[in-house]
Amino acid sequence: QTNINVAGGASMAKPLLKIQRYFRRKPIRFFSLILLYLTAGSLVFLHSGFVGDSSPGARGGRNSVVASEMGSRTSMAGARGLGIMSRVFKETRRSGRRYGPPWMKRARQEGQEVVRRGGDYTNNWNRALKGRSAKDADNGRAKYFGCYIDDTQRRALRGVSFFDYKKMTVFRCQDNCAERGYMYAGLEFGAECYCGHKIQAPNASDSECNMECKGEKSNLCGGANRLSIYRLELSQESARRYGSAIFKGCFHRPDNVSLALPFSAVIQNMSVDKCVDMCTEREKTLAILAGDRCLCGFPTPLFSLHEPEDEGMCLHRCHGEEFESCEDDEYFVVYQTQVQDNRCMDRHFLPTRAKQLVALASFPGAGNTWARHLIELATGFYTGSYYFDGSLYNKGFKGERDHWRSGRTVCIKTHESGKKEIESFDSSVLMIRNPYKALMAEFNRKYGGHIGFASQAHWKGKEWPEFVKNYAPWWASHTLDWLNYGKVVHVVHFENVKRDLFSQLKGMVQFLGLKVSEDRLLCVEGQKDGNFKRSGLRKLEYDPYTPEMRANINELIRTVDAVLRKRNMSGVPEDYMPR
Repeated sequence: QTNINVAGGASMAKPLLKIQRYFRRKPIRFFSLILLYLTAGSLVFLHSGFVGDSSPGARGGRNSVVASEMGSRTSMAGARGLGIMSRVFKETRRSGRRYGPPWMKRARQEGQEVVRRGGDYTNNWNRALKGRSAKDADNGRAKYFGCYIDDTQRRALRGVSFFDYKKMTVFRCQDNCAERGYMYAGLEFGAECYCGHKIQAPNASDSECNMECKGEKSNLCGGANRLSIYRLELSQESARRYGSAIFKGCFHRPDNVSLALPFSAVIQNMSVDKCVDMCTEREKTLAILAGDRCLCGFPTPLFSLHEPEDEGMCLHRCHGEEFESCEDDEYFVVYQTQVQDNRCMDRHFLPTRAKQLVALASFPGAGNTWARHLIELATGFYTGSYYFDGSLYNKGFKGERDHWRSGRTVCIKTHESGKKEIESFDSSVLMIRNPYKALMAEFNRKYGGHIGFASQAHWKGKEWPEFVKNYAPWWASHTLDWLNYGKVVHVVHFENVKRDLFSQLKGMVQFLGLKVSEDRLLCVEGQKDGNFKRSGLRKLEYDPYTPEMRANINELIRTVDAVLRKRNMSGVPEDYMPR
């Protein structure tokens, strides 16, 4: 018996010994097996995060579908990891089934969603803007109009557009379109927003607009080549001024009309829509009404739109409209169409390496990204960055990926304020902004992205006081450091650029040592906002600054103002401190 046990033990030990020797010789394979084991466990955990749901309805409706789809794969032990990965990615794409039955989705939106958001000031918007039928109207400013087919060659909505593949929401799209005076806002692919005055496509079934918004999973934002379209309820004044284009004002007839505005035609029963439609078809950005004549063109030095007349000079009514003005041969009524002015859209890297490094310096939230957009359009050259921001690169700032010392960009964005970093640059454009506005803008960016907004919880929580305590002194020290250590500094105030874009931007281009093109500058004026303008329509309903905060910030403003004046520069604009 003893001999049998010993023999049996020896026979079992031999395979174990062989395995041990194998892994001693092949340690890489051993660790590879361990890594595969851990990866499989991580994928299971990741999968539960994607498809887990506490609601019984969703668990029964969704998991049964997944189980039936994956039954054939999970039966194969060797393909288990691949099966799990397929399930994860299928679930992220299948936006229409993430909530189980439709009734469950509505119940969650109208019940639990309200509780979750609590007293958020966006709550009324969110309840009204669910992906509902065209019969349900928002109680404020928008009505869901339906799902429409969208053709990439001929868009259903042909106004401006912008994309955000991380944080698109229904409100953001509507907000941007409404601010620009459009009648319709449409969302597509969960992340694309299109604006327009007319829907130029047939409608589709609402079930085809089934993709969730990237920034709010509770709402639907169109589908593949399908637009969820909303009609924006603009005020009467907005409708009068922006019924079919953006009203630019009343202007005196240019000296040489045929040269300034090369295309014109006589239109019977003239109306704003007829003139705008004609100029849009001819791909011109300006539609000018002069009695029964419609003129089309671009802003040029011959007709710059820099000297508007009193609107009382333009009161002659159009023959085809009761309220709109068409004016006469002496004064012109000007509208901006939704045609993009391409004279300033081309951008390139510098043809030869720059001999000097120019900083575009600012405190965070002071408009650095906006300034880069303006400079790139005005010069035709890319700007660079001391950092790398993938979202900015994806939005067209191609210099973002270059090393800041590459010499291929016209200036380099930086928020640095140390002596060593500042002295690395040969000169600098220093952009300064009202700290009250800059702090709020940076707080919104920190908690809501480049054009998003911080939540009420962040504003009313401990984050905001702590942020002001740390960042307000930095606003002052940043400016003072650049004034002290910068070799050649060109100071630009954000507020002055907004008030007088043409001359302020011209000064920046000249400081950069580049040739000034007035046509490009006029083109920039027509599309100055770019893709990173945070809408000013969503504002806090209260003042976030306490008296103590204001006292400290006002003292910092006075310090910066004194240093600027001591260096024979203009002090801070008057609106920096409340009067």
